[in-house]
Amino acid sequence: MASASCLSLLVLIAMASTASAQLSSTFYDTSCPNALSTIKSAVTAAVSSEARMGASLVRLHFHDCFVDGCDGSVLLADTGSFIGEQGAAPNNGSIRGMNVIDNIKTQVEAVCKQTVSCADILAVAARDSVVALGGPTWTVLLGRRDSTTASKTNAETDLPPPSFDLTNLTTAFNNKQLSVTDMVALSGAHTIGQAQCLNFRDRLYNETNIDTTFATSLKANCPRPTGSGDGSLAPLDTTTPNSFDNAYYSNLLSQKGLLHSDQVLFNGGSTDNTVRNFASSAAAFSSAFATAMVNMGNIAPKTGTQGQIRLTCSKVNS
Repeated sequence: MASASCLSLLVLIAMASTASAQLSSTFYDTSCPNALSTIKSAVTAAVSSEARMGASLVRLHFHDCFVDGCDGSVLLADTGSFIGEQGAAPNNGSIRGMNVIDNIKTQVEAVCKQTVSCADILAVAARDSVVALGGPTWTVLLGRRDSTTASKTNAETDLPPPSFDLTNLTTAFNNKQLSVTDMVALSGAHTIGQAQCLNFRDRLYNETNIDTTFATSLKANCPRPTGSGDGSLAPLDTTTPNSFDNAYYSNLLSQKGLLHSDQVLFNGGSTDNTVRNFASSAAAFSSAFATAMVNMGNIAPKTGTQGQIRLTCSKVNS
């Protein structure tokens, strides 16, 4: 029995490594050679129209990968057979960009019928969004397939909330085989985008490791009473809100992290030196971020005959 169990374990390990190995930067070179250029032009247009969309598309990819792997499950609307991820607490009322992905999918389908997955579109769109806002580029590995289900419960369990402390954040990322350096680098995506008052109100009024002038400037649009101004937006990086740079880390050094989960990265803990390094070296941050995005994109992809290539990203093929 022991050897049989060992054999089963080896088979599982082999399957897991095979799935990752099947992702390839050249996956569509023959089957859909215009896929990447089609995605890039659509993303560039969307971000040019609204800079915030770049952050929204990066967040879509992150929220996809952290829940049951990078499989496009975040894009699925609820059905009679499952309640999807979009209504989960971390996504409800804040997740956006699905319309852009739908538009890209339509354009890609016109070029190559049922060839490019929604999961891969998310991965490429995230990279192209960062580039469009002045950030680093990286080679996206491709070949993911789309899930046939989604889970609201798993989204509420696996996505780290803005209230997390450093220990909880480290555990959440480690559970996805992402290192502490990956975690600090990926948090740097908060150099773009905005957050809702309900996610930083407690920090403004109840935390002491926050720059007083910074906090005061935000309180007018985020009053203390719960329910008042909950949806009011503030940039995660007030310095250069629409530029993908390393200003996020300089903000942390000045106690100007907007979310609790931002400032805990620089608060006398084990990640302080990494934050200092990224604040002082844009190149160090860019390199670490690119590596971390590839690592995140490798979380439990469905490959080979797993899943499907959805025709429409919001619903499973009939």
